[in-house]
Amino acid sequence: MRSKIDIRILASFILAAVILGCSESSHKSDAYGNFEATEIIVSGEATGKLKNFEVAEGNVVNADNHLGFIDTTQLYLQKQQLIYSIGALKSKTQDVGIQINVLLEQKNNLQRERNRIKNLLKDGAATTKQLDDINGEIEVVDKRILATQSQLTTTNSGILSEIAPLEAQIELINDKLAKSYITSPVSGTVLTKYAEEGEFVSMGQPLFKIANLDEMELRIYVSGDQLGIFKVGSEIEVLVDDGKEAYRSLRGTITWVSAQAEFTPKVIQTKEERVNLVYAVKVSVLNTDGSLKIGMPGEVKFNPVSN
Repeated sequence: MRSKIDIRILASFILAAVILGCSESSHKSDAYGNFEATEIIVSGEATGKLKNFEVAEGNVVNADNHLGFIDTTQLYLQKQQLIYSIGALKSKTQDVGIQINVLLEQKNNLQRERNRIKNLLKDGAATTKQLDDINGEIEVVDKRILATQSQLTTTNSGILSEIAPLEAQIELINDKLAKSYITSPVSGTVLTKYAEEGEFVSMGQPLFKIANLDEMELRIYVSGDQLGIFKVGSEIEVLVDDGKEAYRSLRGTITWVSAQAEFTPKVIQTKEERVNLVYAVKVSVLNTDGSLKIGMPGEVKFNPVSN
């Protein structure tokens, strides 16, 4: 009687093991890996006190939005000084038109006098010498006009040539002022904050780290035999933990396959499997609900490649 009970118990254990084995094999995935995102460290492009730094870890920020600025007082004062210097130089320039107009008016008066002398000469009331003298005066005025024009143009050109370097310095300061404003190059979530408002920061000093978590990448490693199962652009099933034993299924798209084999990373596989050569693969997965986190493990099942 006892032997029959033992046989039943043994059979139950065997049946349970078979069912468990089938269950595990049905959930066995083709590859494993961890989620990652492109992380960008934003550094300061100016030196000074950090002011109005509206950045907090976990905040979602948009690209090119102003998140704060580095003190620009000294730059502003330098720019104003250059503007005043340019104004002072411009005040030294002389208006060519005004001086030329005076000479032209003098020439017009001489031409009217010449016409009067010509009329008098016809009536015998003037002499040829008077006409020659007035023509000589007109020629002198013409020469003075040309000389004045040349002199003033040369003088003004010299003054204006001193203004050009100052304007270039203003453009340089404008560039520094623009770089004093802190912006994010991409839209994403702030992962780490390295500086606080009121601190003195230097050019190139990291201020915060950001990543776009709306679309995550699952980096997995596959063997050479598995390369023929999929291709770039293939859609595959991605599984992530949903509780202790359940899985949540997501859609993933293969975006990159390494062209070079490497040894299996130590953090993923057992010591025996580390000696295997594998290929890194990136799978893009939409993180619509924000549940996927950097470093979270994931699994994939490859679908047959559709023709």
